[in-house]
Amino acid sequence: MNQKNSYTREELLRCARGELFGIKHSKLPTDPMLMADRIISITMDGGKYDKGSVIAELDINEKNWFFHSHFIGDPVMPGCLGLDGMWQLIGFYLTWTGCTGKGRALGVGSVKFKGQVRPYHDVIIYKIDVKKIITKPVPMIWGDGALHVNDNKIYTAKGLQVGLFDNLIYDFGGDPTSDTF
Repeated sequence: MNQKNSYTREELLRCARGELFGIKHSKLPTDPMLMADRIISITMDGGKYDKGSVIAELDINEKNWFFHSHFIGDPVMPGCLGLDGMWQLIGFYLTWTGCTGKGRALGVGSVKFKGQVRPYHDVIIYKIDVKKIITKPVPMIWGDGALHVNDNKIYTAKGLQVGLFDNLIYDFGGDPTSDTF
């Protein structure tokens, strides 16, 4: 796999369509759920645990879809969307290393919010530190993440976990007890 160390928004959208790494690889969500506009840096070394890191950005303005419903007269980005952005990026990292399967967020140890993203902010910066990767029996990744606005760390997530699964099949309304995950 040809690994780059940065990705544009169009490349992230190509990942969402299965065109960046291939159809067997995990995909990012597409608009409006894609919570990063670009990956500034992705490396296999470095970061807090010297096992890799991701630095990414999301442009913020009053036109972002979530500000129009959360909340009227008091617009704020839902904290869960920042957390989802961290899961998206750590899952992208696992796919970037060459692992295949459909990505699923599996958990987070702890999350703290010490600020908020408002429509007048320009950009948020995600910083992900990879802590551990396993490839068998199922590719999984663990790490810590932070979301920054104006040089202030306002969200932290410790113990982010994502797995890639080969046996997930959408049954189009069938029996939910037959779901393999």
